Amino acid sequence: MLLPSVVYIIALVGVPFLLAIAFAFSDVTTGDPSFDFVGFGNFAEVFDDGVFWRSLRNTLFFTLVSMVLIVVFGKILANILVADFHGKWFVRFLVLLPWTTPVALSTVSWLWFLDSIFSPVDWVLRNLGLIDANVVWLGRPGTAMASVIAVQVWRLTPLAAVIVMAGLVAIPRDINEAARIDGAGFWRRMFEVTIPLTLPVIAVAGLFGAIMTFTDMTVPYVLTRGGPTHATDVLASWAYFRGIEGGDVGQGAAIALFLFPLLFAGAIAILRAVRRLEAR
Repeated sequence: MLLPSVVYIIALVGVPFLLAIAFAFSDVTTGDPSFDFVGFGNFAEVFDDGVFWRSLRNTLFFTLVSMVLIVVFGKILANILVADFHGKWFVRFLVLLPWTTPVALSTVSWLWFLDSIFSPVDWVLRNLGLIDANVVWLGRPGTAMASVIAVQVWRLTPLAAVIVMAGLVAIPRDINEAARIDGAGFWRRMFEVTIPLTLPVIAVAGLFGAIMTFTDMTVPYVLTRGGPTHATDVLASWAYFRGIEGGDVGQGAAIALFLFPLLFAGAIAILRAVRRLEAR
């Protein structure tokens, strides 16, 4: 019964992973597909590349900040989704819309929203008196990274909200009612009842957000193509630029393979934290 799933995973995950390992230790290029073993030569060249280290720092910063914001806003949206009010179905539809929209299509929409000349965001900020002139959101390192993070958070927050909402629904009503009868207000119930009981679920939402952010290149690629001056390049996008557009498949595979130990260590740390929280 499990054979179709096993074959599917091996074909779409196992085989590409083994090919990436093989390419990382070869001199394969798009112009010369012949396989010649070069040992750790690709890794040595990659580690001597300043853009690689900048991409690594960008990846860690991008992932950490996005994960924190995704968890915080996901918790807020989850509280809204479980509340009982008129028109709740429409609010749920609007909340889930960013997640259901294809990532490339939604990022192209944000590319127009953040345009340096015709940006509606700048128009709103100017009318509110917050800025005097248009902001070059994608043309400066700081605002470019902030824009990439904002789009990533906007895209993945609905997923975190749905995960956290499942945890909120699972909390027995008797606990909240007992806390309310004892005189606990909203914030006290939030920090002493709701959050402690949903911490494992919140950690899982953070794990999903971290994995999808750490391995994502679509948002940085569509918005900025890693610019300006590699300020928004992440490991996934730099692996693509180096391996596909640059033609050096071996070095591109070495950069992409570097994602695995970092992601594996992060996932193990979060899962161990979840296990400790569940054991309490």
